[in-house]
Amino acid sequence: MCGRFSLDASIDVLIERYKARSTVEFEAQEEVFPTNSIPIVINNGNNEIRMMKWGFIFEFTKRPIINARAETVDIKQSFRYPFFNKRCIIPVTSFFEWENVDGKKIKRKISTEEDIFSLAGLYNTFQAKDGKVYEAFTIITTEANEYMKNIHHRMPVILPREVEELWLDKNFKDLKTLKSILKPYKGKVIII
Repeated sequence: MCGRFSLDASIDVLIERYKARSTVEFEAQEEVFPTNSIPIVINNGNNEIRMMKWGFIFEFTKRPIINARAETVDIKQSFRYPFFNKRCIIPVTSFFEWENVDGKKIKRKISTEEDIFSLAGLYNTFQAKDGKVYEAFTIITTEANEYMKNIHHRMPVILPREVEELWLDKNFKDLKTLKSILKPYKGKVIII
């Protein structure tokens, strides 16, 4: 699961990192909560940064769906269409998980050796009760890697830089290759 993360970077840094166009304004955030709006990277011919709300909201859910399981993302009705047509990158500087230590929940900050790294996500268009149309994203999670498994059994899918372009390419629909990307992170994670 991934229930909080940080994006402690300016929009200019994100534009440079993702070679993206953007007109959004954003101030670095130490902790992003579900339903917050943050910059997300999509590709419509070129990389573009858009502000989107965290969490898919459907009539049949009481709370926003903030995570999608990698194992079922291609078959669950809520995620199948965006998986093949609306993949995105969620830029982060760290994410948080709670470790159970002697019955107490200890908040852990997890990062990689990169200043900004990419989480695999999906986005879609939704309509609020007032009729307003907005875009929202969800983070794909997978099994925890060896560094994370003592803290939690799930972790967000961290995309290696070499697959970011392929992940964002909405014309690429090869199921086997896409699913092969959604594996536990092979690199080291830093846990504080």
